[in-house]
Amino acid sequence: MPRDAGRTRETIVKAASRLFYGAGIRAVSVDAVAEKAGVTKKTLYYHFRSKDDLVAAYLASRDQPNLELFAKWFAEADGTLADRIGAIFENIAAGAANRRWKGCGFLRTAAELVETPGHPAVKRAAAHKKRLEAWLTEVIAVEKPHDAPLLARHVVLLLDGAFSTMLVHHDVSYIRSAGEAAEQLLRSSAE
Repeated sequence: MPRDAGRTRETIVKAASRLFYGAGIRAVSVDAVAEKAGVTKKTLYYHFRSKDDLVAAYLASRDQPNLELFAKWFAEADGTLADRIGAIFENIAAGAANRRWKGCGFLRTAAELVETPGHPAVKRAAAHKKRLEAWLTEVIAVEKPHDAPLLARHVVLLLDGAFSTMLVHHDVSYIRSAGEAAEQLLRSSAE
């Protein structure tokens, strides 16, 4: 029975996602991804022209789910705008407490590819961070329309700074401290 091409591609991306997130993109070979996906290397290359395309697909598969998760945490939180933004940081802290947490896949991939800024995965990572900032601008603008773009950028900087620091120290208190800073920033800004 022939395989469904869409399902095969999805299987490959899921396998790549687990491996790339777990060990990093440079540490994982195309052979390892093919084996994990249960496909031949030829099948993998039928769906992806190169490892670079596969890495970009890995990040693309994480983009919308990550943004939806942030939006869910924000929507489910009670309280002020500052409290709801703070809930995002607190939810990240809960996830980061799990020993399988390896940080932000977008930042880690961009760091691995720092010498190749035109790489399709680096472009995906940059686009994801811009979409996150745009979403934060929208939700902040409901209450703080004049300051929303700058406040959103500051929140992104706090998030990404905490992601990086947590990787260095393996300590979730950094994301909680960043969340407190974001809340204070939002509470102190003009309305």
